[in-house]
Amino acid sequence: MTNNDILRRLRYTFDFSDTKMIGVFRHADLAVTRVQLTSWLKKEEESGYIRMSDLEMATFLNGLIIEKRGRQEGDQPVPEKRLNNNIIFRKLKIALNLTADDILEILKLASVRLSKHELSALFRKQGHQNYRECQDQILRNFLSGLQSQMRDKAPGAKGNKPERTTATAAATTDKPVRKPAAEKRPKEEVKFVVDKPAADKATKAATVDSNSVWAKALAKSGKKN
Repeated sequence: MTNNDILRRLRYTFDFSDTKMIGVFRHADLAVTRVQLTSWLKKEEESGYIRMSDLEMATFLNGLIIEKRGRQEGDQPVPEKRLNNNIIFRKLKIALNLTADDILEILKLASVRLSKHELSALFRKQGHQNYRECQDQILRNFLSGLQSQMRDKAPGAKGNKPERTTATAAATTDKPVRKPAAEKRPKEEVKFVVDKPAADKATKAATVDSNSVWAKALAKSGKKN
């Protein structure tokens, strides 16, 4: 793996902006411009690509340790002029304060299984009888597992769809509840009165009450005649 590959992976894993990346370099007393950073983040086949040196990569990792763990008292670590995968792996372990069990779990996310003995050999000093060289495959899988743990499988990372609201939940909201319409009372049946046809005068005269004033007057005049 190249230093540029590692830088791109770490940028994505930690979701660092350009400003944040420049700040990490500044922690380790290296002033980096946005143009430099952009050229390091490009791929080899892209125009403007510049290969990142070991010294620059070591400086970034030292800055990452300060970013994640804080600045230690006294003299700060001097960035290495020559790097290998073992040193990069060890700096990442320190920056993230990882235990052996933590690292083994991260490697499992990339379908890699190591024993604690095999893992400890990667962090031995070069020249130690149990020292083991860290191959690109191991470092690449560690970075993939770290990305899976910190970025891809983070809670809520796969979309933030709103929860569906059920009828019960809707009833508990602050919105006013629409009251059901009151039952309509049946209209009272309207009775229509049909006027009877008016009777003729002869009929009216025949139906006049015999006790009325008009009837008494007629009877009286009849007697006089």
